[in-house]
Amino acid sequence: MAREECKALLDGLNKTTACYHHLVLTVGGSADSQNLRQELQKTRQKAQELAVATCSRLTAVLRDRGLAADERAEFERLWVAFSGCLDLLEADMRRALDLGAAFPLHAPRRPLVCTGVAGASSGVAARALSTRSLRLESEGDFDVADLRELEREVLQVGEMIDNMEMKVNVLRWTVQARQAPGAELLSTVGAGPSSVVSVEERQGGFDPRKALAAILFAAVLLAAVALAVCVAKLS
Repeated sequence: MAREECKALLDGLNKTTACYHHLVLTVGGSADSQNLRQELQKTRQKAQELAVATCSRLTAVLRDRGLAADERAEFERLWVAFSGCLDLLEADMRRALDLGAAFPLHAPRRPLVCTGVAGASSGVAARALSTRSLRLESEGDFDVADLRELEREVLQVGEMIDNMEMKVNVLRWTVQARQAPGAELLSTVGAGPSSVVSVEERQGGFDPRKALAAILFAAVLLAAVALAVCVAKLS
């Protein structure tokens, strides 16, 4: 039950971290908005909650000296995957902090997307866009406060990573994978037998008969070209 629980927590953390990574890439672009910043805040907080729960569960299991060897190996693999996911989350949080500081929401900034609009009409559009609603003015300090909170959360995630290494000593280079390299390429989405394709079928192994046929075809083609050249000279 503990292993299934840890796998479920780790799967949720992976999906949340991937979603957060996708959202961070849009900060400072044409899709950047108040809603995006709020969604970023909710997503990273959810990721941190899952990270704390996963860390607590894995730490309690791996510190159990009575754990069987095969079970310990499985939990160590989960620990390595969790450590990598946490490193990615910290890196994305730092990226979001840098981008948020470089592109504040409610301040004059250089647009990242060139629309091609120039001349007098661009001045009219700029004046129209500079008119903000009372709701945006009241929320003008949201990104500033969120950046301060994000900075504290980045430090908290870094402390969590350090505490993990101190509580549980799992050497990453000693953990062996259960599958051979490239085994995930054999995974299939469909359930039918027609969707399963072997490596040999996709790579197309060497066939001596096909090679011989190709050589004979090339020889016949060269002979035909030589014959055509001779006929042209004689005529």
